[in-house]
Amino acid sequence: MTDKKSGIWQVIKNIVCQAVKTICVPVHSAGWPFIFAFAFAALLMALVYKPLGVVGLVLTLWCVYFFRDPVRVTPVRNGLIVSPADGIVQMITKAELPAEIDRTGNEKDPLFTAKTLTRISIFLNVFDVHVNRVPADGEVTQAIYHPGKFLNAAADKASEENERSTVVMKLAAKKDTSIAFVQIAGLVARRIICDAEKGKTCKAGERYGIIRFGSRMDIYLPPKTMALVAEGQRMIGGETVLADLTSNEKTRDGEVR
Repeated sequence: MTDKKSGIWQVIKNIVCQAVKTICVPVHSAGWPFIFAFAFAALLMALVYKPLGVVGLVLTLWCVYFFRDPVRVTPVRNGLIVSPADGIVQMITKAELPAEIDRTGNEKDPLFTAKTLTRISIFLNVFDVHVNRVPADGEVTQAIYHPGKFLNAAADKASEENERSTVVMKLAAKKDTSIAFVQIAGLVARRIICDAEKGKTCKAGERYGIIRFGSRMDIYLPPKTMALVAEGQRMIGGETVLADLTSNEKTRDGEVR
């Protein structure tokens, strides 16, 4: 009987521990000023009218949830390109590189010589993790901030007109080419944080920035590199494989089931 009770308590303990790990995740440092501001506002609201304090508490908890920074397990095989963000693949299309990228001295790099490239756009809603991660091993060759508008990040023209931060990285697995990935602000997102710097060597899955309150990430693949995801799929930043430089597989299709 004692062994049976012990076994039941062990199961309950495991469930509780798993729940704590799922709910109580680390918070990104950029979120603490907002969390304290929300908590202070909630306190003032409670002093004025208690039901308002409850609303303030809910908003404060949401703010903590928004700035969560969970641990991720990144595939480490050479040639893999992983998702730089959580969210939904909004579109996969052919597009030119962002105009702010400097092509000087890169005449032999196919990323710069191709007229158009495959661009994967990932839309982040206000419930997604907003910490951004490096998509592959390599060295940052350009990190450019570009001021702009705050149009709906889901709009195609947001890639050209919105405020954004663009990173170009020479790939370690294929040193003759690069990739580019772009943080794009949206209607509500008004602050892009990018810690990538020129000359910095990065590993796939490393955190490199965050976009506050809803946004979009674009990633430009090297020529002849096929997307291994489909529009509408949910991405997990630092984990989901977007492409494989060593694969000859054709672009995947997807359907809702």
